[in-house]
Amino acid sequence: MTGAIARAGSAAEIGGKAASLAALAAAGLPVPPWFALRAPDGTDPDAPLPEALRDELCAAVRALAPGSQLLAVRSSAVEEDGAAHSFAGQFESYLNVSPVDVPERVRDVWRAARAERVTAYRAQHGLAHGTLPAALVQRMVNADAAGVAFSADPVSGRRAVCVVSAVRGLGDRLVSGEADADLWHVDRAGAVVHRAIVGDRPALDDDTVRRVADLARAAERHFGRPQDVEWAIESGTLWLLQSRPVTSLAALPDPDGALAVWDDSNIAESYGGVTTPLTYSFARYVYEAVYRQFCRIVGVPERRIDAEADALRAMLGLVRGRVYYNLVSWYRILALLPGYRLNRPFMEQMMGVKEGLPAEVADRVPAATTRERLADAVALLGTVWGLVRAHARLDRDVASFRSRLDDALGGVDLAAMRPDELVAHYRDLERRLLARWDTPLVNDFFAMIFYGVLRRLAARWCGDADETLQNDLVAGEGAIVSAEPARRIERMAAIAASDPAVVAALCDAAPDAARAAVAAHPVLAAELDDYLATFGDRCLEELKLETETLGDDPLLLVRSVGRLARARGAHPSDRAPRVDVRAAAEARADDALRGHPVRRAIFRWVLRRARRRVRDRENLRFERTRVFGRVRRIFVELGKRYAALGVLDEPRDVFWLTVDEALGWPGATTASADLRPIVAARAAEFARWRAMPAPAGRFDTRGPVHVGHDFLARRADPTPPASLGGDERRGTGCHPGVVRGRVRVVRDPREAVMEPGEILVAERTDPGWVMLFPAASALLVERGSLLSHSAIVARELGLPAVIAIDGLTTWLRTGDEVELDGRTGEVRRL
Repeated sequence: MTGAIARAGSAAEIGGKAASLAALAAAGLPVPPWFALRAPDGTDPDAPLPEALRDELCAAVRALAPGSQLLAVRSSAVEEDGAAHSFAGQFESYLNVSPVDVPERVRDVWRAARAERVTAYRAQHGLAHGTLPAALVQRMVNADAAGVAFSADPVSGRRAVCVVSAVRGLGDRLVSGEADADLWHVDRAGAVVHRAIVGDRPALDDDTVRRVADLARAAERHFGRPQDVEWAIESGTLWLLQSRPVTSLAALPDPDGALAVWDDSNIAESYGGVTTPLTYSFARYVYEAVYRQFCRIVGVPERRIDAEADALRAMLGLVRGRVYYNLVSWYRILALLPGYRLNRPFMEQMMGVKEGLPAEVADRVPAATTRERLADAVALLGTVWGLVRAHARLDRDVASFRSRLDDALGGVDLAAMRPDELVAHYRDLERRLLARWDTPLVNDFFAMIFYGVLRRLAARWCGDADETLQNDLVAGEGAIVSAEPARRIERMAAIAASDPAVVAALCDAAPDAARAAVAAHPVLAAELDDYLATFGDRCLEELKLETETLGDDPLLLVRSVGRLARARGAHPSDRAPRVDVRAAAEARADDALRGHPVRRAIFRWVLRRARRRVRDRENLRFERTRVFGRVRRIFVELGKRYAALGVLDEPRDVFWLTVDEALGWPGATTASADLRPIVAARAAEFARWRAMPAPAGRFDTRGPVHVGHDFLARRADPTPPASLGGDERRGTGCHPGVVRGRVRVVRDPREAVMEPGEILVAERTDPGWVMLFPAASALLVERGSLLSHSAIVARELGLPAVIAIDGLTTWLRTGDEVELDGRTGEVRRL
């Protein structure tokens, strides 16, 4: 590079267009000879070129165009043809320029850079006022045909399709829109998959179209991103005139990308809303580890488990900070188990999945070859035998698991541990519990199977067209630990109600005064302490490690007790487990099965196991709460140590790290020793997620999940949920009972005040919501399944309930009066 003339350089030196051509020419692509003239500082476009600059320019023109060959003079601004801004159509280009006219055309290019449209473009995109562009002078191609080509389709977003447009003669008529062009789509294999020809015959034959597509893709390979190129053909020679990034693709998903189906059914009960990186990474690890182990337990061959390693790693995904099931992975794992076609609807029922799997995804579940089917038939016998053995010893294993868990969670003083000791304690829990979470998984599997079979038998053998009989049959089982908090809260409310001053303090006093009121009441204080010792980790969003538990701050519990005492006085709830519902259901089943002794024996056998497995499923989920509580305290203590060492600014910054980062720092296994920038970047990112609309409960993505998707549009449902009109809705009945009353729509139970007889309405619930159940006369939930926590606890407490009511929390407002039928699932706004 000498003087103002340049034939190579960066975008900052010669502008984006010229820098692109320099790179492509150096890579061997067919670029016509060219040079760039940089505008010296202080150049006035309206004044004649300085003599020295004009002489340098004319010498370069004579070298480029001997014999008065025509030239093109174009702009090459610093930001032009960049990845963020193309400046398409903003600057001026001049074709068929005589060598003697080049100096004047250069001044025209510079003057156009000061045009009003360019100034408006810069303002629209927040760009500063730029320097004068370089002037790109290029040997003119006397084109027989010319046009543009996109190495990826900028309209559909298909990265595998090249779009070629062509006109006869020069391509400026195409770029300016003066002429209609012929259009071709070319796939990766070089096949023309679409053509639209304007005239009687195409501007290019298919072989030439493929050459142009290959040229565009060569530019893409060089720059590592899709390119928009201008090209021309002269006497059979293909020239590349310009190449710039396709800037529109960042907002488009690739429709050829693999389809993924995301669903937050049930998982939102555990991980509702934005979830921190620590919690998500821990949950993802647990799901992968325990389901890999489950496959081994039931006898799935190791080779088949290893073949689905990617699916096991991707059972959960994090989208805008929210946790979702990746249903494609779930179905691939389910397909490893015996009776896939039978188990699939049972799993969908347990997960609360309303829509079936699209055929495109179902087809991706591996179909075995004949040889593989024969081998798997043998393996299936082992799998079935593994399930039979696992079921036979399940009651014994449940007791053994609880004993092992009690031992692993034995008293330790976390507050006295060094960081390395805390890490060692976590790894010990990982070995003893997290990597051996076999019993709860096996029980969940059989709960899914037996509950699903019970539902089918009730429909087929007992004439249960509404499919509600199985809910009544498993109600009132007793010994479900999740119902115990509600009963204890009612008992504490009854104790407090005898002293109006205590009730007032619990409801309205400042936090310290409320706690002092409890401490001054020995009986109530003992009850509260016993509650916290047992259920201190059972709180709102209890599986999120960042959650502050009732053990950390019992104020929410204190307020709940006070409000219930104020509402009900000293009278405990009369909503004990409704044995009459259960007995009536049993009588109905017995009546339908009378005269069918074999069916009756089978039905009772399935019923006993469904009740036991559903009961143990909920109880083992409480054991999970205890384990998560210990893990939470380990990381809280690690955060304190890191803050004391100056590694983190605040102890709770630990929740912005992943599990590997938080545990790896003491042993130098993290990729960075400085954790502060990681924390700052993630805190800012998740703050953006909280400020954005939450994704839909179910949505699809194509290709890279975080590219081009808004996560808001639901897939078209071929079987839309039943709706009975503007004032009526139907969900899934969980527990029978017709209730009429005013609704209380609760979005944050921390702030909720339930009045006597109100119906609790929520989008979703988790175990922490149970503190509101004693004050409610019925329960309506927008999300959830028949085996979700809220459904099980409602049945155990005898609380009429309807779940899975689409649009519930936008349909109803606090104060609306409704009538609900917990058997049929119908809800009517009065």
